[in-house]
Amino acid sequence: MIEWEETETGVRAFDRTKTGVTIGASDWESGGGAKAIDRPIDVSVSGRASRLSFPPSLVNITNVETGEQYKHGNDTEPLELSTGEYLANIHGNIKTYLRFSGPARVYKTDDFETLIIDFHERIPITLGFRSHHEVPVDTITVPPTVEGVATAISYAASSHKTTGPDRSYPTLRGHPPRFEVGEELHIPDPVREERKDSGIEMRIPDDLATAFVTAPLAFYLQADVHVEERDAPMLSVPETNFTYHFSSLPSYQTEVADMLRRVFFLDCLVRNAGPHSWDLAELSLLDELDIDAAATYEATPGEQFVEYDLLDFARIDDDLPEWHLAMYVEPSVENISALPYLLANLSAVYLPKSTPLERDELLDASLGDFYRDGQRAPEVAAAGGSYRASETVSSVERVKPELQQGQVHGWLANGVPIDVFKTDVTAYENRFKYFDRSNGDIDVTLILNDEMMGDEHEDVAEIYMERSEELPIDVTVREHLSRAELAETLESPCDFVHYIGHCEESGLRCTDGNLPVSSIEESNVQTFFLNACGSYHEGMELVRKGSVAGAVTFNKVLNKQAGKVGVSFARLLINGFSIQRALQIARRRIMMNKDYAVVGDGTHQLTQCASFFPVVGKLTRLDEDRFHLSCDLMTERLPGGYFQPYLKSSNTGYLAGNDAVFSLHSDELKSYLHHAEIPVVFDGELYWSAELVSLLD
Repeated sequence: MIEWEETETGVRAFDRTKTGVTIGASDWESGGGAKAIDRPIDVSVSGRASRLSFPPSLVNITNVETGEQYKHGNDTEPLELSTGEYLANIHGNIKTYLRFSGPARVYKTDDFETLIIDFHERIPITLGFRSHHEVPVDTITVPPTVEGVATAISYAASSHKTTGPDRSYPTLRGHPPRFEVGEELHIPDPVREERKDSGIEMRIPDDLATAFVTAPLAFYLQADVHVEERDAPMLSVPETNFTYHFSSLPSYQTEVADMLRRVFFLDCLVRNAGPHSWDLAELSLLDELDIDAAATYEATPGEQFVEYDLLDFARIDDDLPEWHLAMYVEPSVENISALPYLLANLSAVYLPKSTPLERDELLDASLGDFYRDGQRAPEVAAAGGSYRASETVSSVERVKPELQQGQVHGWLANGVPIDVFKTDVTAYENRFKYFDRSNGDIDVTLILNDEMMGDEHEDVAEIYMERSEELPIDVTVREHLSRAELAETLESPCDFVHYIGHCEESGLRCTDGNLPVSSIEESNVQTFFLNACGSYHEGMELVRKGSVAGAVTFNKVLNKQAGKVGVSFARLLINGFSIQRALQIARRRIMMNKDYAVVGDGTHQLTQCASFFPVVGKLTRLDEDRFHLSCDLMTERLPGGYFQPYLKSSNTGYLAGNDAVFSLHSDELKSYLHHAEIPVVFDGELYWSAELVSLLD
């Protein structure tokens, strides 16, 4: 759902996740007849304006009468549109469409900070908005049987807005219906009516583990899933007499995940033969394959699948992104209701497997991450000091997970592994209660419950205040809270709580004792960071009580190192990184980085990112005047998207999850860093781009 409002300088639209877009129009006047926007939208707004300004965005423009298309990305030259009827598709945190009658001039400002569409005079226009964040509309009642789960999976893809390669666009895959375990199967009529027949079938053994692992591929292919007496799964396309035989578990896990990745990324390439194409760097990979992309795009989903199976995918495999998200899920009746949320993220599903973790292994794993970034031991010695606890902290027995391919890993099973976010079914369900809050501001509360940690408190407060100049963020700073005051804070509506203090076995330390989270009635804190020793159990309890996700520690942490992680995490999170990505990057700045972890849905984002997808840069100096820059786009929630770094020398897009690599002279690099607002790893240290410009001068 989208809400919109007029501002003093134009129009602002925002959704229930508090993600928004601000459109500048100094002479905006609302009203007038709406023009048709033949695209899925949540709301439209009509008015009159002579000039519109948007955040820096990629834009596709279609002449409605002739079908001719125009694109404007990093173009330094303006795009001049002659008289005609146009529909502009503007890519951003909120999908925005603009219907107008030309002529018009489309260009970006010299600093790439703004996209301008100039109509030369005030004309009638219509804006259409659609949220990228969707919620399940219907609920499927699922009997606690393999047959029941298979049927529910077959209907989950009713949320797809299309079939064929275009389903790889994240905006054309809706959220699946909820799964609710009950005695009898019930498929709501709208779900039955919206289900599309792809002509693909999957036949699986009567085994719940196999059904869970099958779910992502079946969902993406919109396949019918049937349960039979068989030893191993099989995929068939009856219209072509095609069959594909898988191995049984455990090998089936990697086979079905590999097939999902193969089909998905081939769709991402072939879809460019359709009407929504863009100049992708990866399109040249099609030249390595014996495929007619245009013919394949027009074929049926079953025919497309068979065509993909005949290709030598190994030729291009290494040039496509690693899968974005791997979830390790206990195949239990209790976890059936989690499946739609995993499918919405297009997660690969694996069975959880782990081994005991020895102390030496934990130290080796931490040091491996630390030194992999080129950081030096002397910096660690300097990060000593007192611990963030004076009493006994809760111990956590960690295990070593057997991880598969994935950029991010989540654990929905027993045990507490390292290198994953530990989630719970309630984390996914909790998310929706925060969508219903009408206030469009992001509420942040910073709590300091120990004066010894004032440096982190001041630095973090400054970060939140700076970001509030760009986003509607309301920051509250509180100090020295009692148990009653902390309980009230956790029970009151808030989007993010950053707690700096102590945590002991009896709870979070307050001025009059310790507060166990189990003692509060419910948590109304959407996300949190408990930057205190041994806060894992209190964090998990916050999720069970109503939170979505947060960062925690497993044992004692040094004040100085905790402060370093806290400041880095705050800046990454408030700039649009998911909680898991923010902590992954922040904790690698210290030696004992495995002491930090995420609980709840680690893919959750607190705020929108200025560039739609968060990006991390890696910079290497080639010589005195040239640098090698690699831009790594982070996406756990919208796989299938693409991005384009704002460099004047490049007008090419890149698939989300792939690195965009450039060789740049220092002047061009500084120009990019000046407006990019991204974290960059340089000489083993993490900088923000503006800081790096000063360092390079």
